[in-house]
Amino acid sequence: MDMQTWRNSRSRADDATNALREALAALGIPERVQQRLRPTVTHRGTPLVYLGMIHAEHIEQIAEALRIAAEVRSLTAAAQEAGS
Repeated sequence: MDMQTWRNSRSRADDATNALREALAALGIPERVQQRLRPTVTHRGTPLVYLGMIHAEHIEQIAEALRIAAEVRSLTAAAQEAGS
């Protein structure tokens, strides 16, 4: 992989990590959990975010937020289809 590919992938991994940190902070997840997140890039240039070990109670909070977001997305799509 060339250096530009790595830089682009690293930037994307950094952005994703920061976005997830912001979302976790909005949920009230402790900073110690947010600090475990690590941006990384595979040898093929795939950007990833390593989450590490997270307490089950925090995962439950994250899962509930994702369920709510999915429900809102579904309702929004249904409303748009009904309005079309």
